[in-house]
Amino acid sequence: MHWRTSFFLLLAAAWISCTPPTKGDAYEPVISLNGAWTVESDTIPPFQAEVPGTIHTDLQNAGKIGEPFADDNEQELQWIEELNFIYSRSFEVSQLQLDHEEEARLIFDGLDTYADVYLNDSLILSADNMFRSWEVSVKPLLKVGENTLKVKFFSPVTKHRDANGYGDLTFPADNDPTKTAPFVRKAAYHFGWDWGPRFVTCGMYRDVRLEFGDRVRIRRFRGDIKELSDSIAKVDVHVEIENPEGRELRVQVHKRGTNYMPVEVTTTGTQLTVPIEIFEPQRWWPNGSGEQHRYEIGVAVWEEGQTLDFKTYPIGLRTIELVHAPDSIGTSYYFKVNGEPLFMKGANYIPQDVFLPRVKPEQYDTLLQRVHDAGMNMLRVWGGGVYEDDRFYELCDSLGILVWQDFMFAGTVYPWDEAFLTNVEAEADEQLARLNWRPCIALWCGNNEIDVAWHNWGWQQKYSYSHEDSAKMRQGYLELFEHRLPQRVATHNGRYISTSPTSNWGTPENFNHGSMHYWGVWHGREPISSFEDNVGRFMVEYGMQSYPHLETLRDYLDSSFLVLGDSTLMARQKSYIGNSEIERHLNDLGLYYDDLESYIRATHEAQSVALQTAISAHLEAQPHCMGTLFWQLNDCWPGPSWSVIDYEGRKKPAYDQVKRLFRTSAP
Repeated sequence: MHWRTSFFLLLAAAWISCTPPTKGDAYEPVISLNGAWTVESDTIPPFQAEVPGTIHTDLQNAGKIGEPFADDNEQELQWIEELNFIYSRSFEVSQLQLDHEEEARLIFDGLDTYADVYLNDSLILSADNMFRSWEVSVKPLLKVGENTLKVKFFSPVTKHRDANGYGDLTFPADNDPTKTAPFVRKAAYHFGWDWGPRFVTCGMYRDVRLEFGDRVRIRRFRGDIKELSDSIAKVDVHVEIENPEGRELRVQVHKRGTNYMPVEVTTTGTQLTVPIEIFEPQRWWPNGSGEQHRYEIGVAVWEEGQTLDFKTYPIGLRTIELVHAPDSIGTSYYFKVNGEPLFMKGANYIPQDVFLPRVKPEQYDTLLQRVHDAGMNMLRVWGGGVYEDDRFYELCDSLGILVWQDFMFAGTVYPWDEAFLTNVEAEADEQLARLNWRPCIALWCGNNEIDVAWHNWGWQQKYSYSHEDSAKMRQGYLELFEHRLPQRVATHNGRYISTSPTSNWGTPENFNHGSMHYWGVWHGREPISSFEDNVGRFMVEYGMQSYPHLETLRDYLDSSFLVLGDSTLMARQKSYIGNSEIERHLNDLGLYYDDLESYIRATHEAQSVALQTAISAHLEAQPHCMGTLFWQLNDCWPGPSWSVIDYEGRKKPAYDQVKRLFRTSAP
């Protein structure tokens, strides 16, 4: 049989299974290192842990602490953030794995956050970024039989307390009383926010594995749309290959389906671009505007008839543009998809739990289906959380939900030393390579509210910054958000805006310019009717607080605390004006209550009225306003917040109000 015929048969088999061909079935090419580990600290004897996991959930499962969200446990468990912890386990490696594979790679998909990793007592990795995966070539350190792996996690709080390199300069992290959060590449909401508790976690929160294979492999690929019309789509497939020895390789790009000839090239390099054409292409459209058609693209690498690696991705053919430019009104802010201006209807998304491994696949499925069913076509992944799990983005692709993706920076000034900036660039490159090829990705935004805060929140006076300090901070901001990040996004052919909002709600004229976070109704203590008179060009944040359903609170609070005015119940309110603002709006609307149950119902009604008032005004103001993303879709714990779906997935009445408004309006 000719080698080319043999290859195509092998490629077809691999395509059907969607897994790369292997060199035999005598052993597994991947050893999962998830599951049971042992963990200990200086003050806690060894106990069993589970990976993926977090230290808080491991302590809970071992009976060392109670449910962190129960009663007043948040206050009782703050000691955990001060400790270091060591996770350890052993695993077996066979002679076949060491003899027949060229490479062994130890891969951590998520280390939270400062961690030293030891394999058979050799230090192989020092991690310092929750938002990066970590990979180490380890074959020389492996041995036949038992191998040991240890991961030492250092307290994120104490790591920079005395060694942040910025002297006495205080960074304005208003959510974090220790002021360490800006220095740590870790989810900001773990340090507390005005809708969530403070639990500064550590642990292996995503998968860990040991992979055996060839030195040559496909690192990643993406498809950049160069031309898209009814008759043809021209796509540049950019392929990155690990080829350390410069071997001569054959690379083929293939599209599933009929009437398509694979494109084949030969290379000794690591980067190549393969142009492909798709005739009579079907476009990918957002929810409510059309179908979410996708094309399966495969890339195979082989040498002398032997397939070394094979990967497939489904790509969506669509064009998207953010139009942010002077116009007759002021400064526009709207999205064009496939050449058509579309009104964006959606919400802001936060992580579904403080303890990320507790979020199950079916929770993603249910939540994103509700987004779709409500007629939404966009979610903003907010910059104080995390870059979400692959499942989140896959669901957005399949359901037609565009994603406004913040980089993970929110509400403070960040360091500007070269080590920090280089770390961020690596983070950005990884996340861009992982996500930017997806049709759902509409925009990369540098940060949440930092620019508007610098100019309007009085940090300079509050923290007594000198002119020199202010100049350094501002220059650091510009270097990160106006220089480094846009360069990384451009390298991956993405769309970028440096910050959100681009215009502050303080003056009427500002509502004619750019994106807006309107918090006059809440922080400005304005009535709900103010939503009607304060409509910007693109409304990125606005909302109204309410309490979770009583059934949700009952699952985490003793019945003795479920009384209006109880201090334990009130401690769940994280907004500095939360309960007083709720009370003011209830009085304005004539909503009365006489116990906790009727109080919760009243907060739900007030929230529903507020979102109905705001969204109706936004929809009616087209084309002045071309987007409305309310704050917020979901919760990370059982407490009062601006969400329309509480922590246990119970829909509040405001969800149905939003659904009615979005589904009955034009796309």
